[in-house]
Amino acid sequence: MAPGRAGVKKELPDHFKDYRHVWVFLELERGNVHPVSFELLGEGRKLADKLEVQLAGVVLGPPGEMVEDAVAEAFAYGADLVYIVDAPPLADYRNEPFAKALTDLVNTHKPEILLLGATTLGRDLAGSVATTLQTGLTADCTELDVDSDGSLAATRPTFGGSLLCTIYTLNYRPQMATVRPRVMPMPQRVDKPVGRVMRHKLSLVEDDIVTKVLGFLPDNQSAMANLAYADVVVAGGLGLGAAENLQLVKNLARAIGAEHGCSRPLVQKGWMPADRQIGQTGKTIRPKLYIAAGISGAIQHRVGVEGADLIVAINTDPNAPIFEFAHLGIVTDAIRFLPALTEAFTRRLSPHSRDKLAS
Repeated sequence: MAPGRAGVKKELPDHFKDYRHVWVFLELERGNVHPVSFELLGEGRKLADKLEVQLAGVVLGPPGEMVEDAVAEAFAYGADLVYIVDAPPLADYRNEPFAKALTDLVNTHKPEILLLGATTLGRDLAGSVATTLQTGLTADCTELDVDSDGSLAATRPTFGGSLLCTIYTLNYRPQMATVRPRVMPMPQRVDKPVGRVMRHKLSLVEDDIVTKVLGFLPDNQSAMANLAYADVVVAGGLGLGAAENLQLVKNLARAIGAEHGCSRPLVQKGWMPADRQIGQTGKTIRPKLYIAAGISGAIQHRVGVEGADLIVAINTDPNAPIFEFAHLGIVTDAIRFLPALTEAFTRRLSPHSRDKLAS
């Protein structure tokens, strides 16, 4: 009988044994670094310290102030050094030049761990780089650690979110993982001088790249939710019974200056748009206050909310899974309770004091 994966001993090929250090890709677009990059620098710092290696940031972009500002931020959030590839073809994200730049960097400087944000850009880039390097990639991780022999232990939900599994990349390097925004806490920013910077030349010119950027049209009218970075969130689930009862959630959110969201079944029913979904297959949130009304709290939802500072659960079922991880549980009918709670908040909070909930 063949041994299971857990019994396989890692024997790293000789040509991978000089791969060291932890890298974090800093997602830079339109002049801003995505906050998930800073969250990953905080997590990367922990991994690097355990491995007793350096933490490096990777910045790809056009020459100029935008890249230099990103480099300074990388050091402020814990990087020991930063690798830069700055060239005009990297002004806007395109898979071909970005994948080529990052792949060449990896082959030249040999990191043992490479972390990227599980954003639209990060997922596209990570898949291309992992395929080109013929290494493993664990997507949408909820926890990262290193085991006793220094291997990256990347934990993520599986089987539709019903289980958590830990994945190892046994005999390949780098070990790659993506992490969704807000899964990891934001580290403390500390101003400090720019440290060691290593520049690498992009081995592509514009004429070599098939795709072309004709222009940029900002979506200034977007009504997409900003759940991931909201300080207060109110969400509803199937326990509300009908689509019209979601108005109770929206009313409470409006009263306390919160974002509103829902669990996955409501999106599947068409009661709310997908950008309002909270959970493993939706948004991961880390608010200071999360109020869940009529949500059972299956593991798919728990993965997306357990980073909240305070979770208040309202459910008629005293055995609902959400009460296992909520900080405060209220066993009652949310349809009757939400209007009373909204009225109480409206009486107590003036428009100028609503931000106190997030303080």
